[in-house]
Amino acid sequence: MAFTVDLSGKTAVITGSNSGIGLGIAQELAKAGAHVVLNSFTDRAEDHALAEEIARETGVKARYIQADMSKGDECRRLIEEAGVCDILINNAGIQHVAGIPDFPVEKWDAIIAINLSSAFHTTAVALPMMRKAGWGRVVNIASAHGLTASPYKSAYIAAKHGIVGLTKTTALETAEEPITANTICPGYVLTPLVESQIPDTMKEYDMSREEVIKNVMLKRQPSKEFATVEQMGGTTAFLCSDAAAQITGTAISVDGGWTAL
Repeated sequence: MAFTVDLSGKTAVITGSNSGIGLGIAQELAKAGAHVVLNSFTDRAEDHALAEEIARETGVKARYIQADMSKGDECRRLIEEAGVCDILINNAGIQHVAGIPDFPVEKWDAIIAINLSSAFHTTAVALPMMRKAGWGRVVNIASAHGLTASPYKSAYIAAKHGIVGLTKTTALETAEEPITANTICPGYVLTPLVESQIPDTMKEYDMSREEVIKNVMLKRQPSKEFATVEQMGGTTAFLCSDAAAQITGTAISVDGGWTAL
């Protein structure tokens, strides 16, 4: 018998979900029956159209709420405006690469705000809703860089390590309640953004597509295969299921063996 997840009647709020991993998670949760709230910092017709498409394809309620995850008050407004938050997926994130002496202060501040502080603000508002409902799931999307490090990514790595720690604290504070908190730590995931980087990388290294993927992008990913947004969505859905009720405070790697090295 195939494993199925039934999230009927639950409402999931997914930050940074108008593309890539966030959108893949929203789609998978909707397939499992959850109503979904999409989010990003833009407020375009196509953002709202994504929610309408999910609703049309799955039959759940879906809406889009604009909120800038670099601003704490907007993070909190997102959850308040959603009205219900049984499942919170903190996925919003940005990246910048530079050595520590040259790392722009404004980039450090933005990365810490969006990749880490936003999860604190949304969780602070969502937990009372979950407690009132008597059930809840928090899934924070970190990275393999939440468990290991690379040079030139100081802010990103600090934020993702912080997400792992915040998750553990959330889990301990809710350990005797029917609420869980876990982190997913992806390696390279084949998103539209990553796909768009391949042609330029091919030119830079004078390599074929296959060589770039295996020897450059997936150099640290032993499987030499990208994770997919569908796999990210499936892992998230499992963590929201009854089967995962005793999984809390855990960092689950979806990285092709990266952190096993």
